[in-house]
Amino acid sequence: MGKKVNPRVFRLGMSEQWRSRWYSGHDFAKFLRQDVSLRRSLKKELRDAGIDRVDIERSRGEVTVNILAAKPGLIIGRGGSGIEELKKKLKDKFLDKDVKLSVNIKEVSIPNLSASIIVDAVRIDIEKRIPFRRVIKQNIDKIMKAGAKGAKVMVAGRLNGVDIARSEKVVQGKIPLHTLRSNIDYSRGVANTIYGVIGIKIWIYKGEYFDKKEDKDVKKVLPVKSAKLFSGDAMTSKPMEKPGISRAKKVKK
Repeated sequence: MGKKVNPRVFRLGMSEQWRSRWYSGHDFAKFLRQDVSLRRSLKKELRDAGIDRVDIERSRGEVTVNILAAKPGLIIGRGGSGIEELKKKLKDKFLDKDVKLSVNIKEVSIPNLSASIIVDAVRIDIEKRIPFRRVIKQNIDKIMKAGAKGAKVMVAGRLNGVDIARSEKVVQGKIPLHTLRSNIDYSRGVANTIYGVIGIKIWIYKGEYFDKKEDKDVKKVLPVKSAKLFSGDAMTSKPMEKPGISRAKKVKK
């Protein structure tokens, strides 16, 4: 099951959050259309900023857009002029006039552990006609050096301009897709080349959400052997003896 679905969708409600957080009864289709078109527009306009994800929250008469980017300075601009222009574009294009819009820009702490940012890096290199094997190897090395426990990069299409389309993948480390507690980031995209479209998929395994930490200071309790000698006696507890060692019997004086 894990290999047939989006790893993030597979973990929704457990270890992953919804990217759109709102509720609507009658206007559900309208708000969903707005969210999809708003995300597409932002990813197209802010391609160079390295967008990780776009979260949208709605309340009564207000929309909050949270953008996580590797280069927030390109979006903010000088004195915040870039945010004001972006807000004006989004409001005029997608939202109603009476809706209040607020945009928050956050920086991604480790860009090389973000699947969306790595997809953009692979796309740019392939569109520059750099050999795909070199591109895959360089990006997997970046991911593993950033602290990932595993990574998988897959590209498909007319690779290097050959006549027959095929898919190639490189895996390093482990990618436990079936383990629900594993923190796996996944993203996909396309590179538009002169010989056709090349699809890109990336999986990054960052570790487990619920790592069990053992206390070294806590002393381990030895197992206790219980034996009932006679029917009238109470249960007696004796510590387990190591094999091959017998206790000396006490002799009454």
